[in-house]
Amino acid sequence: MSTEAPPEAVTPPLGPASPGARRRRLPWLLPHLGLLPFFGYLAVFLLWPTYLVLIGAFQDDRGRPTLRNVRTVTTSDYLHGFVRSIEVSATTALAGSVLGALLAWAVAESRPDGLLRRVTVASCGVLAQFGGVMLAFAFLATFGFNGVVTLFLHDHLGVNVLSGGTWLYGLTGLVVVYTYFQIPLMLIVFLPAVDNLRPEWREASMSLGGSTWAYWRYVAGPALAPSFFGAALLLFANAFSSYATAAALVSQGSPIVPLQIGNFLTSEVALGRGGAGKALALGMIVVVAVVMSLYALVQRKAATWLR
Repeated sequence: MSTEAPPEAVTPPLGPASPGARRRRLPWLLPHLGLLPFFGYLAVFLLWPTYLVLIGAFQDDRGRPTLRNVRTVTTSDYLHGFVRSIEVSATTALAGSVLGALLAWAVAESRPDGLLRRVTVASCGVLAQFGGVMLAFAFLATFGFNGVVTLFLHDHLGVNVLSGGTWLYGLTGLVVVYTYFQIPLMLIVFLPAVDNLRPEWREASMSLGGSTWAYWRYVAGPALAPSFFGAALLLFANAFSSYATAAALVSQGSPIVPLQIGNFLTSEVALGRGGAGKALALGMIVVVAVVMSLYALVQRKAATWLR
């Protein structure tokens, strides 16, 4: 028997990757290259402004660390601005979510390929984005001091509707106008959850002797609750961060936080107090971050029903 040892395995020398390996790695990298513009957009328009707000809120006009800005916005009328903003946002989120959910239920009960459903969904897609100066002008031209409805009711019926339209220029007007675009947004967000209710669930409830109330109480209600509350939180954040509509509608005073921040940036009276405006913006970031964190938790719960 031969005692000759087998030849040792020859290990190829380490060196640069072969062209074949590089070609195999390239298809994996190509799909991720498409994310670079998105991350660039995110960094320039979200992360960098947030960083500037965070740093500027704790600096004075000369760049020195200070807590004066935070104390200013938490111990003055600016704190009431946060309260009013939360009240307006919560009111419009509640009204928009309830009315939008009812509209979504009515649309879901119609034919899936019917004309009514297509027209309603398409209209809501447009109206949900119909905001800012255009929406403010539409309401001013309709319900303002010289609005079409106001003048018609005054001239032909002798009715002075809510002091001739002055309600439109305050918090009441903001609630009405905000609710206008909150309802179609609720339909867009909530309709997929309503469509996901399976007909066999209702049939199973009826076959077991359950009434309509029992079906909504024990089956449809729990299934839709996470999506409903998640959509309501989204509506709250949408109203809380709206600026253009309020800026065009409210001519005097700054009752909500976005208008107060705009006042710091544009008013000559508040010149040199940009740090306080950044402190207000930091407060808005904190509120929106909390709301959207709750939204993410609720959506995780809703995902169990949407599978």
